[in-house]
Amino acid sequence: MFQEIGFNAGVPVDEQYFIENMAGKHNDDIARFLFPDDIPRGLKFMDDKEAVFRKLAAEKLTAIDGLYKLRKWIEDRGLKRAAVTNAPRANAESMISRLGLSDFFQALVIGDECEHAKPHPEPYLKAIELLKVSKEHTIIFEDSVSGIKAGVAAGMPAIGLTTRNPEHLLMQAKPTFLIKTYDDPKLWAALEELDKKSA
Repeated sequence: MFQEIGFNAGVPVDEQYFIENMAGKHNDDIARFLFPDDIPRGLKFMDDKEAVFRKLAAEKLTAIDGLYKLRKWIEDRGLKRAAVTNAPRANAESMISRLGLSDFFQALVIGDECEHAKPHPEPYLKAIELLKVSKEHTIIFEDSVSGIKAGVAAGMPAIGLTTRNPEHLLMQAKPTFLIKTYDDPKLWAALEELDKKSA
């Protein structure tokens, strides 16, 4: 899409540029960054980008390894759960549905529908309020720097997923630890410890 509009003088945007300037950020902020002199154009571009994303996600989205194993672990223990995202509602609902998780999440918090999106803690604080749970009994799974920062700022342990962003960037946000997938032995060792403590 950038090449179609001649962004960056037609030079393709690389992964590093995406990670540094767009990954995990709110669309309004990305629009202002990309088109500082023409915000309406930036917002329109972001809307178009999201439509393309939904089309591609419908065709190609797959679950991260171990997702359904973790889902079962959570359901078996009757734990409450919310999806908290800076993605537009249409994208979030589409992805959740595509992964077969529509009945799994009891709440969906959209950054755009909060006064402050991630990296501000408000979306996570809103989620625990909706679920009527405490910070002390909450775990966050996050794949973005802004999401980890939001969780940490909200006072909750955030486990970082290295599925999208480099480990060194995620570590700067101070996650509890990082995992590659939901099958990661580090995660399951931690969950086993939780089971022992609650027994």
